Amino acid sequence: MAGAITRGVLFVHSAPRALCPHVEWAAGNALGARVSLDWTPQPAGPTFYRAELSWQAAPGTGARLASALRGWAHLRYEVTEEPSAGVDGSRWSHTPELGIFHAATDVHGNVVIPEDRIRAALEHAADPDRLRSELDLALGQAWDDELEPFRYAGAGAPVRWLHRVG
Repeated sequence: MAGAITRGVLFVHSAPRALCPHVEWAAGNALGARVSLDWTPQPAGPTFYRAELSWQAAPGTGARLASALRGWAHLRYEVTEEPSAGVDGSRWSHTPELGIFHAATDVHGNVVIPEDRIRAALEHAADPDRLRSELDLALGQAWDDELEPFRYAGAGAPVRWLHRVG
């Protein structure tokens, strides 16, 4: 690969068994390489399986992965892409009920909310419930709430080694 390289992770939080090979095919197509995931049962949903894939590719690959998987019934996933030279990090979250959510992230993985989005939310400062609702939407809170039970994989989950510490 020539040019800038970044890293990321595809977390498939829940997929029905019949969808698993299709997820591998779509991810491989987005990454330009064959993908074989280690599927394990998802404790949060007895008919579902989970997997994760660390990847290394050109910036923008996270968006290609998220788009390749978007809209599939019963599929819950997240894609992260680390920041790289001149490119912000990103996180995409998808649930069947909510669709896809995208947020820019900083070097620590925190969601970064653009100032215009904050200004728009502040237009509702006189209505605390509406202000809270606007900020929750900007942070992707509904996606976090729906995905949280699926994020915890249970005993025997694969260990993800950190690439950089400190």
